[in-house]
Amino acid sequence: MTKLKKKLGVLPLLALCLVTVGGAAVFAQKQFAPAQHGRPEVKVMLSGAVEREGAQVALDKVAAVQPGEILNWNITSLNEGTAAAREYKTVGHVPAGTQFVAGSAQAENGSNVTYSIDGGKTYSTQPIVEEKQADGSVRQIPAPVSMYTEVRYEWSDALAAGGKLSASYKVRVK
Repeated sequence: MTKLKKKLGVLPLLALCLVTVGGAAVFAQKQFAPAQHGRPEVKVMLSGAVEREGAQVALDKVAAVQPGEILNWNITSLNEGTAAAREYKTVGHVPAGTQFVAGSAQAENGSNVTYSIDGGKTYSTQPIVEEKQADGSVRQIPAPVSMYTEVRYEWSDALAAGGKLSASYKVRVK
């Protein structure tokens, strides 16, 4: 973590990846509870790159990121166990000092993507906030992407033993 902070200069950039299997939340590279026949063991890898001059440059190869630059976060999940990981979910964090890029969340194999604006307490395909009107009434409106704090990917099918899933999203440095 310290090395990453030094590489990114003054921007305190932290990208977390949280995984849930069967409703239980765990952090990357943790073994999960036994399944019926064998045991899933999901290894999660998070990598990041900055878009520069039409190319992707790995974050460990840059000295600092600048306001306005786009960071691409990729989450790769490998099930190295002997059983499927059921109800598999993974969450990408929108780091402090960045803003989620609308429409950038992508995943393979029919993932359902939801977003949080409250640090991961709740998720929705379209988070809603209340806006006070001039007449004192309150109206519910879609939350701006600047409020997004997490991106969650949930697959309807289990992550098979030996299987791999990928998801990605982008953030812009403020």
